[in-house]
Amino acid sequence: MAADPRVPAWIGRAVVAVVVGAAVSFWIGWRLGVTVAALIVIADIIFRSRTSPTIPASAGVTSAQRRSRRRLARLRSNGYVTLNARAIPHTKEVIDHLVVGRAGVFALDSERWDRRLPVRAIQGSQLYHGPFSQRDRLEHARWEAAQASRLLGNALKRTIDVRPAMVIYGPKIPWSVVSLYSVDVFSGSTLTKYFRRQAKARRAAPLDAELIGLIQEAAERVLPPVTG
Repeated sequence: MAADPRVPAWIGRAVVAVVVGAAVSFWIGWRLGVTVAALIVIADIIFRSRTSPTIPASAGVTSAQRRSRRRLARLRSNGYVTLNARAIPHTKEVIDHLVVGRAGVFALDSERWDRRLPVRAIQGSQLYHGPFSQRDRLEHARWEAAQASRLLGNALKRTIDVRPAMVIYGPKIPWSVVSLYSVDVFSGSTLTKYFRRQAKARRAAPLDAELIGLIQEAAERVLPPVTG
């Protein structure tokens, strides 16, 4: 159980339910307290089931990933190569889309969130969906990009910088692109525009066709496709 990634969510859910339920029981009555605690647990389970983007290698393609795949396919004429659903070896984690082009290398995370809850960015490093912090999702996106950078760098014997990015479908995103915890966050509706703009904004020399091909070949070796 200690290795189960769901345990922290269960613990946090139980603590909040107990604390709020106890407070309501003390001030109003135990019946209402039990009811409120149960509602908190149910609401949290529903919310996490809708917004958690982490998927095991055996899971099917999500609607967000399908939408991103269609949009990324339009960038082929601009020289971009996309490897979808690539497993990180020795883990259960999956990079939704590894994108390689003149602008560089990107590990793109596609997410679909409940459109009824607003999305907010606070103090340049905090991302909220409704009242819920998404810092863990930003940290996970950074971790995936770092793993891809390490694996590609080892394979090619050179430094390969992989930039983490997160595309969100569902709720309205009140900005064009914002960097939060070093992760570019933007709306799915602007996905192709984001990549087309990255080449112009890139400070380093753009990747040439030869290097793009080498990175693609290395990625196909060190980041196997998800099967099942």
